[in-house]
Amino acid sequence: MNIIKLEEMLKQFFNEDIGDGDLSSEYIFSPKEQGTFSFYAKESGIFCGAPIIEHGFHVLDRSIKVNLPKKDGEAVEAGDVIAIIDGPLQKLLMGERVILNLIQRMSAIATAAHLAVQEISGTHTKICDTRKTIPGLRMLDKYAVRIGGAFNHRNGLYDAIMLKDNHIAFAGSLTNAIQAAREKVGHTVKIEVEIETKKQLDEAILAGADIIMFDNRSPEEIRAWLPAVPSSITTEASGGITLENIRAYAQTGIQWISLGSLTHSVKTFDISALVQMKGGYSIVHH
Repeated sequence: MNIIKLEEMLKQFFNEDIGDGDLSSEYIFSPKEQGTFSFYAKESGIFCGAPIIEHGFHVLDRSIKVNLPKKDGEAVEAGDVIAIIDGPLQKLLMGERVILNLIQRMSAIATAAHLAVQEISGTHTKICDTRKTIPGLRMLDKYAVRIGGAFNHRNGLYDAIMLKDNHIAFAGSLTNAIQAAREKVGHTVKIEVEIETKKQLDEAILAGADIIMFDNRSPEEIRAWLPAVPSSITTEASGGITLENIRAYAQTGIQWISLGSLTHSVKTFDISALVQMKGGYSIVHH
């Protein structure tokens, strides 16, 4: 993860939330008052977000001490302490919600990726994400996918050519689209094309696509069509794939499965903050 970019992102996120100041904390506590709180898991899954906790609080105050009993990629159970943070009360409370929001999302994505990878264990298929991320959070979303054991598809429009149905329609044909791209692209950039019919598959092969995505095809269709694909062409399946049917897709022999659900529809992972007090802890946020 690009730490310089991360800290710039965190500054923007804090600016949105804090604005001219945290009225609640600044009106109750003095800048010199110190405190401790911990983040703890309230469900089982894969933790992700250690850099967010460490750099997030340091953006607010370099004197804040962060202890991380759990590392990115480690399994957590309900009740496990993820981080212990010591420092000025005002700054702890200022940073708490932004940081929690981010690590809850990232842990949810990492957990979803882990579950998908586990579901296809024993096959030769690999899981990757898509560009269906929240604008502004792509670096974090894709980092979380990797932490969960899956892979990243292209990071944006700039690092690979992917010809979808609208590209093909505007170009007049799948062949026209691939040829136009091939004439201008450098040798290090791959061309991927989506196909939905056997005719499109044959056309993509003849036109020289590097990667062919079987879009919204059933496992039965993919299994029947795959023998026609030369070994030099990478194969991918996407669309309509869930944890319930992902193994059936993997067993077709497809090389990659891309899942938009890893980032566009995860349920927030439940993490809370606890303030350390005399005699124990007190929950301050869910």
